[in-house]
Amino acid sequence: MMRRLAFVLSLLALSACGLRPLYGGGSGGVVATTLDTVTVSPIAGQAGWLMRNKLVDRLGKGGTSTAAYRLDVTLDDNITAFGVRSDQAATQERRTLRARFQLVELKNGMVVLDDTAGSDAGIDIVSSEYATVAAEQTALENLSDVVADQITARVALFASRTKAK
Repeated sequence: MMRRLAFVLSLLALSACGLRPLYGGGSGGVVATTLDTVTVSPIAGQAGWLMRNKLVDRLGKGGTSTAAYRLDVTLDDNITAFGVRSDQAATQERRTLRARFQLVELKNGMVVLDDTAGSDAGIDIVSSEYATVAAEQTALENLSDVVADQITARVALFASRTKAK
């Protein structure tokens, strides 16, 4: 009985703290409808193509005629070798993907959000060059997922703070 009472009291206290779900309202909520009005500009290179596709998947329609915002992204994709053996051959690589992104309001051209996102991954260099290249590509795909999630979350947070007022 005491556990139930404590649980109910904790739920009441949590509801009074002012927390609200980011995607409250579902697909008709403020955040979801704002994300649906973001178009993603083309991004240079293979990493850019991959990142743009992942962002369009997360933001919804992206590129519709009802776009209110444009997301401009600049990527920095870097592979650094380290872990050198006695014969001077590297044993590991670190792939780093950083993105600088700007959310531009289309009606006035004003940058309303300017931020960065990034992640990195370790890659073991093995005797098979094919396996190493495949690991580098897999790392890029995984890093693109992480960075696209970060960008989407920050744009969603922007939408919740500006549109909910």
